Amino acid sequence: MFAALVVAMFLLATLRPGTGATASARTAGLSMMNVNALEPQTVAGDVGEALSAETETQRLIVDAELSDIPQDVPMFDGRPIRRVRQLTMLTTAYSPDARSCGKWADGYTASGYSVWTNGMKLVAADTRLLPFGSLVSIPGYNGGRPVPVLDRGGKIKGNRLDLLYPTHEIALQWGAKHLTVDIWEYAD
Repeated sequence: MFAALVVAMFLLATLRPGTGATASARTAGLSMMNVNALEPQTVAGDVGEALSAETETQRLIVDAELSDIPQDVPMFDGRPIRRVRQLTMLTTAYSPDARSCGKWADGYTASGYSVWTNGMKLVAADTRLLPFGSLVSIPGYNGGRPVPVLDRGGKIKGNRLDLLYPTHEIALQWGAKHLTVDIWEYAD
């Protein structure tokens, strides 16, 4: 079914250069980008009617494939994720300024990402336990939605997380809490 959709997208792209479907290869398969269907009135006669039927067939194929994905599957960065375990961890908070980060307050995390990554919703962890890129969700932080581990700190050892907040004052309000944290992995 997917192969038929790819072939149909190719045909549309070759009938009207500069529009149509463009596919880019990704490690998990093909990802559709910039899908534009031709309007039947732009092509004369029987060809327009055939394209209209083909476009409707493509829509039905895409709708069928999307309906196979359960609506309650958690996602992160456009990819499905699944919970793999839970840990009880001490959670504290920090800010990207010198009061929390000292001489390392340069706007970048230990993984090399900007502190603005993911809307400033990220955590520091002991990367021996949770490597960079691990996903965690913490009750009361980011609405309980998963965030990436993109930082580490000298005092962040073992079952401990440091949650990034934009200011030192807000970080201090978090305090220190022992919480059950969910650890996630990509499901695709």
